[in-house]
Amino acid sequence: MELRAARPADLDRLTRLDDSFTTDTVFEVLAEPERLTLRAVPVDPPLTKVFPPDDEPPGDVFVAADGPRVRGFVALEVVEWHRRLVVRQLTVAPGHRGRGVGRALVERAAAHGRELGLRTLWLETSSVNVPAVRAYQRMGFTLCGLDTTFYRSTPAEGETALFFARPL
Repeated sequence: MELRAARPADLDRLTRLDDSFTTDTVFEVLAEPERLTLRAVPVDPPLTKVFPPDDEPPGDVFVAADGPRVRGFVALEVVEWHRRLVVRQLTVAPGHRGRGVGRALVERAAAHGRELGLRTLWLETSSVNVPAVRAYQRMGFTLCGLDTTFYRSTPAEGETALFFARPL
Protein backbone atom coordinates (compact mmCIF):
# COMPACT_ATOMS: atom_id res chain seq x y z
CA MET A 1 0.00 0.00 0.00
CA GLU A 2 1.44 3.33 -1.07
CA LEU A 3 0.82 6.55 0.93
CA ARG A 4 1.04 9.64 -1.23
CA ALA A 5 -0.47 13.01 -1.98
CA ALA A 6 -3.70 12.69 -3.93
CA ARG A 7 -3.40 13.12 -7.66
CA PRO A 8 -6.09 14.71 -9.86
CA ALA A 9 -7.06 11.25 -11.14
CA ASP A 10 -7.72 10.12 -7.53
CA LEU A 11 -10.27 12.79 -6.69
CA ASP A 12 -13.25 11.10 -8.33
CA ARG A 13 -12.33 7.82 -6.63
CA LEU A 14 -12.31 9.49 -3.22
CA THR A 15 -15.90 10.66 -3.47
CA ARG A 16 -17.02 7.12 -4.32
CA LEU A 17 -15.47 5.44 -1.24
CA ASP A 18 -18.06 4.01 1.14
CA ASP A 19 -17.71 5.80 4.49
CA SER A 20 -20.80 4.29 6.12
CA PHE A 21 -20.53 2.39 9.39
CA THR A 22 -22.55 0.12 11.66
CA THR A 23 -22.35 0.11 15.45
CA ASP A 24 -24.12 -1.66 18.29
CA THR A 25 -23.07 1.05 20.77
CA VAL A 26 -23.44 4.83 20.84
CA PHE A 27 -22.29 7.42 23.34
CA GLU A 28 -24.81 9.23 25.50
CA VAL A 29 -23.77 12.56 26.98
CA LEU A 30 -24.54 12.91 30.69
CA ALA A 31 -24.66 16.54 31.79
CA GLU A 32 -23.94 17.33 35.40
CA PRO A 33 -23.38 20.78 36.96
CA GLU A 34 -19.69 21.28 35.96
CA ARG A 35 -19.07 18.02 34.24
CA LEU A 36 -19.94 16.22 31.03
CA THR A 37 -19.50 12.46 30.79
CA LEU A 38 -19.78 10.03 27.89
CA ARG A 39 -21.46 6.71 28.59
CA ALA A 40 -21.47 3.84 26.10
CA VAL A 41 -25.03 2.60 25.54
CA PRO A 42 -25.93 -0.51 23.52
CA VAL A 43 -28.39 -0.10 20.65
CA ASP A 44 -30.54 -2.89 19.30
CA PRO A 45 -30.86 -3.23 16.40
CA PRO A 46 -27.40 -1.95 15.50
CA LEU A 47 -27.26 1.53 13.98
CA THR A 48 -26.06 1.92 10.40
CA LYS A 49 -25.14 5.41 9.28
CA VAL A 50 -24.75 6.27 5.61
CA PHE A 51 -23.35 9.68 4.73
CA PRO A 52 -24.51 11.62 1.69
CA PRO A 53 -22.01 11.79 -1.17
CA ASP A 54 -19.36 14.44 -0.64
CA ASP A 55 -17.89 16.90 -3.03
CA GLU A 56 -14.18 16.84 -3.65
CA PRO A 57 -12.38 16.96 -0.27
CA PRO A 58 -10.87 20.32 0.70
CA GLY A 59 -7.27 21.11 1.56
CA ASP A 60 -4.33 18.75 1.47
CA VAL A 61 -5.33 15.15 0.71
CA PHE A 62 -3.24 12.02 1.15
CA VAL A 63 -4.32 8.62 -0.13
CA ALA A 64 -3.54 5.01 0.64
CA ALA A 65 -3.44 3.43 -2.80
CA ASP A 66 -2.98 -0.06 -4.11
CA GLY A 67 -1.93 0.73 -7.67
CA PRO A 68 -4.77 2.80 -9.14
CA ARG A 69 -7.18 1.65 -6.39
CA VAL A 70 -7.64 4.15 -3.56
CA ARG A 71 -8.27 2.27 -0.30
CA GLY A 72 -8.55 5.32 1.93
CA PHE A 73 -7.77 8.99 2.27
CA VAL A 74 -7.32 11.79 4.76
CA ALA A 75 -8.32 15.38 3.93
CA LEU A 76 -6.62 18.08 5.97
CA GLU A 77 -6.94 21.79 6.66
CA VAL A 78 -4.37 24.02 8.33
CA VAL A 79 -5.66 26.51 10.89
CA GLU A 80 -2.74 28.91 11.22
CA TRP A 81 -4.01 30.83 14.23
CA HIS A 82 -4.10 27.67 16.34
CA ARG A 83 -1.15 26.07 14.57
CA ARG A 84 -3.54 23.14 14.22
CA LEU A 85 -3.95 20.55 11.50
CA VAL A 86 -7.63 19.62 11.21
CA VAL A 87 -8.63 16.22 9.87
CA ARG A 88 -11.66 17.17 7.77
CA GLN A 89 -12.28 13.61 6.64
CA LEU A 90 -10.70 10.22 7.18
CA THR A 91 -12.23 7.45 5.11
CA VAL A 92 -11.09 3.85 4.70
CA ALA A 93 -12.87 1.47 2.33
CA PRO A 94 -14.88 -1.11 4.31
CA GLY A 95 -12.80 -4.09 3.16
CA HIS A 96 -9.62 -2.41 4.41
CA ARG A 97 -10.78 -1.26 7.85
CA GLY A 98 -8.99 -2.73 10.83
CA ARG A 99 -5.87 -3.39 8.75
CA GLY A 100 -3.82 -0.30 9.64
CA VAL A 101 -4.80 1.89 6.68
CA GLY A 102 -6.45 4.55 8.85
CA ARG A 103 -3.51 4.60 11.25
CA ALA A 104 -1.05 4.94 8.36
CA LEU A 105 -3.06 7.86 6.95
CA VAL A 106 -3.20 9.58 10.35
CA GLU A 107 0.55 9.11 10.81
CA ARG A 108 1.12 10.60 7.34
CA ALA A 109 -1.10 13.54 8.32
CA ALA A 110 0.86 13.98 11.56
CA ALA A 111 4.17 13.98 9.67
CA HIS A 112 2.72 16.60 7.31
CA GLY A 113 1.69 18.73 10.28
CA ARG A 114 5.16 18.50 11.82
CA GLU A 115 6.72 19.45 8.46
CA LEU A 116 4.55 22.59 8.55
CA GLY A 117 5.53 23.41 12.14
CA LEU A 118 2.04 22.81 13.53
CA ARG A 119 1.36 21.78 17.14
CA THR A 120 -1.86 19.78 17.21
CA LEU A 121 -3.72 17.23 15.09
CA TRP A 122 -7.45 17.76 15.70
CA LEU A 123 -10.71 16.18 14.49
CA GLU A 124 -14.45 15.99 15.08
CA THR A 125 -16.73 12.99 14.98
CA SER A 126 -20.21 12.10 16.15
CA SER A 127 -21.26 10.43 19.38
CA VAL A 128 -22.80 7.61 17.33
CA ASN A 129 -19.55 6.83 15.50
CA VAL A 130 -18.17 4.63 18.28
CA PRO A 131 -15.97 2.60 15.87
CA ALA A 132 -14.17 5.81 14.84
CA VAL A 133 -13.88 7.03 18.44
CA ARG A 134 -12.26 3.75 19.49
CA ALA A 135 -9.88 3.89 16.51
CA TYR A 136 -8.90 7.50 17.26
CA GLN A 137 -8.23 6.63 20.90
CA ARG A 138 -5.96 3.76 19.81
CA MET A 139 -4.12 6.28 17.59
CA GLY A 140 -3.34 8.52 20.57
CA PHE A 141 -6.16 11.05 20.32
CA THR A 142 -7.88 12.22 23.49
CA LEU A 143 -11.29 13.77 23.91
CA CYS A 144 -10.81 17.52 24.26
CA GLY A 145 -14.39 18.78 24.00
CA LEU A 146 -17.90 18.28 22.78
CA ASP A 147 -20.81 20.30 21.44
CA THR A 148 -24.42 19.26 21.95
CA THR A 149 -25.65 21.85 19.41
CA PHE A 150 -23.15 21.30 16.59
CA TYR A 151 -25.50 19.23 14.42
CA ARG A 152 -28.68 21.22 15.10
CA SER A 153 -30.89 21.49 11.99
CA THR A 154 -28.82 18.90 10.12
CA PRO A 155 -29.52 15.25 9.27
CA ALA A 156 -27.41 14.40 12.37
CA GLU A 157 -29.74 16.32 14.73
CA GLY A 158 -29.65 14.74 18.19
CA GLU A 159 -26.07 13.53 17.91
CA THR A 160 -23.27 15.19 19.86
CA ALA A 161 -20.07 16.41 18.21
CA LEU A 162 -16.97 15.01 19.90
CA PHE A 163 -13.64 16.77 19.44
CA PHE A 164 -10.33 14.91 19.70
CA ALA A 165 -6.72 16.10 19.63
CA ARG A 166 -3.22 14.76 19.81
CA PRO A 167 0.02 16.66 19.96
CA LEU A 168 2.34 16.77 16.96
